[in-house]
Amino acid sequence: MKNVLLAVVLLWISFLSAQNEVVKPPEKVSFTFEKEYPNKIPVWSVEYTGDDNDEIRYLAKFNTDQNTKALAVYDNSGVLKAYELQIPLSQLPAKAQSYLKKNYAAKAVKEIAVVVDDKNKTTYEVGVEKDSKFYDVIFDKNGGFDVIIQKD
Repeated sequence: MKNVLLAVVLLWISFLSAQNEVVKPPEKVSFTFEKEYPNKIPVWSVEYTGDDNDEIRYLAKFNTDQNTKALAVYDNSGVLKAYELQIPLSQLPAKAQSYLKKNYAAKAVKEIAVVVDDKNKTTYEVGVEKDSKFYDVIFDKNGGFDVIIQKD
C-alpha cells in the first residue's frame, strides 16, 4: 500500500513540475529573435494553432524598455509571424478611441497593443473587461471597428 501511495505522489509531483517547464525554442527561432531584438531577454511559451492544432508557434514575451511590453511570435523555422507592442490609449487612432469611449467605461480597458502580422497588416487589440468577462476588441489600422473576441 505504501508503494502505491508513493507512486501516486511521485506521479502527481512530476505532473505539477511539468506545468512549470521552461520552453526552449529551436535554435533557428532563438537566433532570429536575438538578431532582431539584441540584448532583450524573452520569456518563451508555446501555442498550438491551425485547424487541428498541428502548427506550433513560439511566443517571446519581453520588455522593450522599463514600462513597455512586447510579444514576438515565430513559426518553427524562425519566421516572425506577428509582433505585438503595448501602447498607451493616446496612440490609438481617434476613431478607435471614440468607439471605446462610447461603448466601454474607462476602467474597463485593461491593455492596448498594436499588432503587425507577417503580411505587414496592422491592427489594434484592446483588452476590455465587461460583466466579469475579458474580450479583445480589434480595430483596423485606421481605427475602424473590426471584431470582438471573447477570451477565456
